[in-house]
Amino acid sequence: MAHAQDQILTPRPTGSTIVPEKIREGIDLEINGRPYRHTGDDQMPLLWYLRDVLRLTGTKYSGEHGEGGYDLVLVDGKLASAISLPMLHVAGKSITTVEGLAGADGKLHPLQQAFIDENAIGCGYCTPGWLMASVDLLNRHSQPSDNEIDQLPNLCRCGCQTRVRRAIKRVANGARA
Repeated sequence: MAHAQDQILTPRPTGSTIVPEKIREGIDLEINGRPYRHTGDDQMPLLWYLRDVLRLTGTKYSGEHGEGGYDLVLVDGKLASAISLPMLHVAGKSITTVEGLAGADGKLHPLQQAFIDENAIGCGYCTPGWLMASVDLLNRHSQPSDNEIDQLPNLCRCGCQTRVRRAIKRVANGARA
């Protein structure tokens, strides 16, 4: 029988239990000029990533197919429905949300100011979608017609459509989007 002291001094064969952590793979993208890496479900809609992970709550739920236009964002400068885009499809893309419209100095985007000036906000739920669609429209048509404005995919239950049209025209006739 071995002494207790011998048991303490006898080296035991060891294998390391430390396992290096795998390099986290993910989906890299840029949102409002800042880099992010999403390491969760690659099928998660962009809308839930914006709202639930990053807490950018300006973009709203607009139905499972984005019917009301409340969930609109710009993806590489083009209008897109955030609920319809799985994270996998925005890998390497640049996303702009309503939070990204104002300048780094806090100065409002000309359309944001025009919406305020024309009282085109109503309850505010649809406003971010209107703003994103309006920016996209003005980027494509610097002097949009009433018909082009009427074709925007946004709904407003407060009845602000006429004031939204005036806000867009205000920017088209003055400041650039």
